[in-house]
This record gives sequence, structure tokens and C-alpha cells, in this order.
Amino acid sequence: MASDLAEKKRRLISSLKSIYTGQYNAIQPIPYIRDRLFCVDKVFVEGSVHFLVADEAGVRGQETSWERLESYKRIYSDRRIKSTRRILEGEPGYGKSTLTLQLAYDWCNGVQDSPFGDVEILILLRLRQLGGVKSIYRAINRFLASGSRLSDKDIEDVLKNTSSVEILLDGYDEYPDQDKITGNDVRSIIMREMFPNHDVTLTTRYLPKKFPKLTKRVKLTGFDDDARDEYLRKAVVGNDQKALKKIKQRLRENPILADLCQVPLFFVMFAHIAHENQEFKKFKSVTRFFKYMITCFHEHMRNKTRDDGVLQVILKYESEHDELNKLAYEGLSKEDQQIVWRKDEMVKRLGQEFYDQYVGVGILVEEQVLSDSDTAYTESFTIEVRFYHKIFCEFYASYRLMLVVLEHKVSELGQFLGRMDPFDLQYLYRFACGLNPTAGAKIIQYLKSINGGDKFAILCILEQTGKVDDIKDTVRDLCSKDVLIESSHSRLLQRSTIQLLEIAARYDIPISRVNLVGCSPRVDESGLNLILQSGLSLSILSSLQKLWIYDNNRRLTNEELAAILSYSSQCTSLKELRIVVQNLPGSIPIELIPSSLKSRNVKVYHYNRGNRLNIQTGEWQHEDSDYFKQLDEAATKTQQDSDSETSRQAGVMATETPHEQTRTAEDRQRTRKKCTIS
Repeated sequence: MASDLAEKKRRLISSLKSIYTGQYNAIQPIPYIRDRLFCVDKVFVEGSVHFLVADEAGVRGQETSWERLESYKRIYSDRRIKSTRRILEGEPGYGKSTLTLQLAYDWCNGVQDSPFGDVEILILLRLRQLGGVKSIYRAINRFLASGSRLSDKDIEDVLKNTSSVEILLDGYDEYPDQDKITGNDVRSIIMREMFPNHDVTLTTRYLPKKFPKLTKRVKLTGFDDDARDEYLRKAVVGNDQKALKKIKQRLRENPILADLCQVPLFFVMFAHIAHENQEFKKFKSVTRFFKYMITCFHEHMRNKTRDDGVLQVILKYESEHDELNKLAYEGLSKEDQQIVWRKDEMVKRLGQEFYDQYVGVGILVEEQVLSDSDTAYTESFTIEVRFYHKIFCEFYASYRLMLVVLEHKVSELGQFLGRMDPFDLQYLYRFACGLNPTAGAKIIQYLKSINGGDKFAILCILEQTGKVDDIKDTVRDLCSKDVLIESSHSRLLQRSTIQLLEIAARYDIPISRVNLVGCSPRVDESGLNLILQSGLSLSILSSLQKLWIYDNNRRLTNEELAAILSYSSQCTSLKELRIVVQNLPGSIPIELIPSSLKSRNVKVYHYNRGNRLNIQTGEWQHEDSDYFKQLDEAATKTQQDSDSETSRQAGVMATETPHEQTRTAEDRQRTRKKCTIS
């Protein structure tokens, strides 16, 4: 009996490795280039990974802070997140599925330092394929062991009699049967009612409605500069430093895309397209870049044919896609969004010729799924179709949204757009604003009426016109008040706020005060960015006047405080830094205090001590001490003298002739240039 079970286990493992090898060897960075497939290990790059520090991560409202892990491998070895149940969170395109394939590669190839090195069996299932399938054993048999000649009962026996099993359930947010209460093995596994001692990881965009209290949570937060550089070297340019610099320069020339390129999926496509297209140009909006990218998809197909008739059909369907727009819009406007369709239904709506073209260019993707009925033991599959990525669905839906908005008054839009949350479907709204200025103006009015929609509306203004001049007054008004970035804010709201702050700094618009609440900011190795716990980064803001950091659960070391002081010193307009944390060093070595903070007399406070930092000695002192009074009086007098000199020069300018004013201004400009050069 034991030998029979061992043989079944051997056959199951052999089948699993065969299936996973086919999957991880078929990574396709650009969907339309199907003759260029990569092994996952050749393109996988680690983005930022954080875990939730909490006593009971499964209880809502108990979140304390997110801390960074140095590697994805630590997800399974770090003692702080030891558990048999984990949820791996991440927004669309952040690499959740790619990470599961990297783990499958590690297991299949016995990678030495892999967390799965000693695992006997790895089960990796795509949940979007399992709609209506109640039995996990049947799902494993049909998708992972169909050639093993094992029955569902055989697989059940093997798993129940194997002590070391890892289960990866990928894409809960796309699972057709999510949150069903009974009669479903997937739910039983998540709730630890089934396989309580086996290690289970669920990847998802958002949390299930219910999961066990002891479930640990991990989050992917995107690519930083180092990750982007590593991907370029591994998968795009190799050791070609000239090509590497060229792609990075193209990203710098397109600052509006910096936000989009934090999403690994879109940085990957940007990198390959920027590398392969000599005519790659500057883009003033995400909409224009996305339209260009879609053109590249179709152009690849056009280049494959010399038949004029076929070419005309490709051109026609590239520009005429009304029915696809409607289908995408209908899916996103439902209470439970529909992002997957049966192939026969979609072909009926779009027509076979149109459908074939969009599958051919990679915008639509076919996938084999089990049929709804799992009562029989016969093979029963259907083909379902989805967009390559949900943002593609938002792009085509935006054409329909644009028409809906044009047909109605702003006051009527709520009844049509109420189910389409802009904080869930940000690109849908941004694309619609970029496609049509009139529709964009209405959408922006609508967004301003939504709680928290004002900052997002500013990004839509930028998307609408592509001109920063059109939003300067709005940005100036926003930055004249306190600007809040809080850990509880969505990543979209945080990104929107950060982008507006960086626009303000770039155009020398004063930023009165930035409050970072619970964001656990740390300074990256370059010293040029504050990395928030969400993984987003805040670059140096030259026009920032006050920075307040609140984080009652945080303790700062001397080195961490010194890094924050160094970052702050590079914000050249900064007058005040306040840090409210659980604990700060009693003093800081004076050599760690930047000289520019001293010369500008920047006020540094620690509220929990009620003290102010003496930046000449590194000691904390009470602010009402004679030292600070004298220091502030001297600084006030210096400022008054500077203001008087400015007023005097203005008076002189007022008495000069226009010719003299021009000449004097030119003289001052030359003087400034000399000072800068020297």
C-alpha cells in the first residue's frame, strides 16, 4: 500500500513539474510578440515587498504598520510572518502571478536558497479558471495532472498523506466564486477548515470578506529605480550601457509616465517599446502613451502581411471598435464587475474577424476553464476571454464613457457613474478626459463633487490638456493649505498627492506644509527620496516650507534620523521639520547634522519631548531657552534686512526707464550666472 502511494506521489510530482515548466518558460513581456518567450528566471525582478506588522492581521482596524522585507524569499522564512495562511496583496500589474511562477521555478529546479527547497509538493492554481468547480482535487487533476493517470481520489490520498505541501491560489479577485459561503473547497482552504496544516498563500488585489485572524498579510508595492535598472539589464539591453541610458533618458523625458511605470507590467512594456522603436517620442499624458502603445500592438500585425486586403481589414478594426467599447463599459459598470466573457458570447458580439485580430495582437487573451458542472469525471472545458490586463479594459471602456458623459448634464452623471468608483477605475476616467476635452471638463466637475476627488480631478485636468500651465492655479491653491498623506489613504490618492507636490516643486510653487501620518517614511540609499510604507516615493521638494512626520508606532535610530535630516536639508525652502514618533535618540552626533540646516536655521522639533534640536550641538533643548530666542531674533532681523533690500531694489526699478530696467535686469542675471558658475 505504501509503495502504491509513493508511486502515485511520484506521478503527481512529475506531472506538476511538467506543467509548471511549460508555464514559467512562456513569459511574454509584450503580448503581441509571441515568438519571443522568456523563462521567468531570466526576467523576474524583485520589486518592493512589505508585510503587515499587527497583533491580529486578520482583524479589521488592527493595522499598525507595514515593514519591508529584503526579498520575496523572506515571505516564507521570516519568523514574524510564520503562518499556514498568507495573503499576498498587490494592485493589477504588480507581479503577483509572476512571483508565483518564480516560486514554481525555484521548486522545480531545486534552487538552493528557495523557501520551497524542502517542499515535497507544490500546488499552483489560477482561481479565475475554477468557476463552479467545488472540488479542489478535481481542479488539480484537470489542470495540473491530466496526463498522470491519477483519479481525483488518488490526488486526495497523496495530499492528505504528505506532510510538506505548499498551495498557491492565484488571483482571488478574479475568482468567479469569491466570497461564496458554502460548498466550495477554495473557501474551506482559505478559512483553514481544509488542509489546516498545509501552507497556503492566496494572491489577490483586495481582501476576501472573511479570513482567519492568524492569516499573515504581505504586499507587493511596485518597482523602484533599482528594480527597473535590473529588469532592463536582465531582459532588455543586457550589458549595453548606451542602450540602458537611452531608455532611462526616455523615461525622464516623460515624467507624466513615472507613476504608470511604478507598475511593473507597464514599465516592462514601456522598456521594450522604448528600446525597439527609434521614433519613440515624448508624451504629455498617460492617454497619449497608451494610444501609442495600442498602435504598436496593431503595427506589429500589419508588418506581418503584404496583402493589401488583409492590411485594410487590420486598419479598419484598429480604429473602429465601438462594440468592444460597449462590452468593456458594460462589464465595468456592473455592481460585480465583469472582466471575463465566454468566447462564444464575445465572438457573437464582436464578429469572428474582429475577434481574431484582437486575440492575434494580444489585447484579448483566451483561457481554458472547467465548465460550471463538475459532477462528471469527463473532461469538460470552455474557453473564456479576458483583456490582457484590466487597464486595457478601462482604455476601451473610456471611449464609451466619453459618449455617455457627452450625452448628459454633470448633475445627471452620478446615476450613470455611481458604480464605477474612480479610486478603483482611475485610468477609465483619466483616459476619457484625455480622449475628449468637453467630456473631460464634465468628468472633472463630477469628480470634484466626490469626497476626496479634488486631487484626482487635478490629474484629470493634466490628462485632459497635457499642459501643466492649465493646472498651476489649482495646484497653487491646494499647496497653500496643509497637504495630508496618510497611511490609510488609497495608493491612488497617495500617488495623486505626490504627483501634485512634485509638479509644485518643479514649477517653484510654494508648498506650505506636508503632513505624513503613519506613513513610516525612510530615506532610500541615494538620499534623494522618502519611501513611504506604501512603497511610493516622495522626491526632494525644493519649494516645501514645512514637513511634519507623525508615526506614534515608530522608533528612529541615529542613522534613520540623520537620513531624514539629510533629505530635509535638500528641500531648499524648508523652514521647519517636526517629528512625532514613539522614540528618538536623546542626541545626535553633530557630524550627522547637514551644514545647510545650520546655515539656514531650520527648526527641528520632536513634539513628544516638547523639544527643539540645537543643530549646533545635536542636543534637544526647550524652545523657550535663551539660545533659541537669540537665534530666532537674529534670523528675523536677517529676514527683515533682506525684505528691505528687496523693497529698495523694487523702488529703484520703479524710477528707471524701461531701457534701464532691461539693462539692470540683464546685469543682475549675469551676476547670478557668475555666482552659479563659481
